[in-house]
Amino acid sequence: MRNLSTKGLSMSQAQSVSNLCNQAAQNIANELDAVNNASKTFKHEKVDFTYVKGTPLPRNVKDLLLKKAKYHSCQAFLMEAMKAKDDMLSSIEEEAPDFKEKAPQREFVDRPTILDSVSESWGWNQLSDKELAEYLEVEAYASHIGQFIHRGGKLTNLRKEINDLPAIEFINIKDNEKTPVLVSAHHTPSKLNELHEDLAKLHREYEQRVNYYKAKVKNLVSDENARIHKVNNLLIQEAAIQQEKFDREYTIAFNEYDARKKAFYSDFEANRESRMKETAQLRIVVDPRFQDVVDEFLTKSEE
Repeated sequence: MRNLSTKGLSMSQAQSVSNLCNQAAQNIANELDAVNNASKTFKHEKVDFTYVKGTPLPRNVKDLLLKKAKYHSCQAFLMEAMKAKDDMLSSIEEEAPDFKEKAPQREFVDRPTILDSVSESWGWNQLSDKELAEYLEVEAYASHIGQFIHRGGKLTNLRKEINDLPAIEFINIKDNEKTPVLVSAHHTPSKLNELHEDLAKLHREYEQRVNYYKAKVKNLVSDENARIHKVNNLLIQEAAIQQEKFDREYTIAFNEYDARKKAFYSDFEANRESRMKETAQLRIVVDPRFQDVVDEFLTKSEE
């Protein structure tokens, strides 16, 4: 704080003295500027006229020059001090607070690895080798017996045909001549019916076993998918609970951080205002070499 302290000239006094210094120096400059080397006169019609008024150097020209320089140096001193104070105020006002603490970072839970549902092929793979072999066997029995006895199957066609089977048929070996063909049935409707009933019963037994394994596989798949769904839900719930914990911790940490940040800015502004006030109250300490000039014009300014 060069030439600034709590005691001395106020800024208004300094400005007034500075203005008076400038005015007094200008008056001296005007006085010296009016000096010339000679006066010029002429006579016209017996009347003397002054063409150029003579203004010789004043006897105290040296003192005037030194005084003019003193006034300007005092003015420069005061202007420099006033500028220094203005610069200090501007510097304080332009200061930017620097809160170096970093804001807390929110944590995020990794997305849980969700298990995929299983398909029916998984269920079949859960059967033992013995079970799978039995299934393949009974499924083949049920399929082939079913093809044989169901609609369109060979036994169904035989049962249908035997009831309409004639005892004799005719064929044409020669033109316009029919040759009888003796039809000898080697099945009877009752035998075919008995065979159908026997195979149908066997088919039902194999079909029941096939359905047993199909149901077992379906249940295995259903149970496993239910288990997977439960595990997935548990993973999702655990992740949600952990994320909620992270969020609570982040909220607490951020609120504490934000409070510290606001306190920092508040303290900074309070300190700035205090320093602005102290700086605004600073006065100019006059250097002893300019004190006589200040005393000279301070009295005049106060008058």
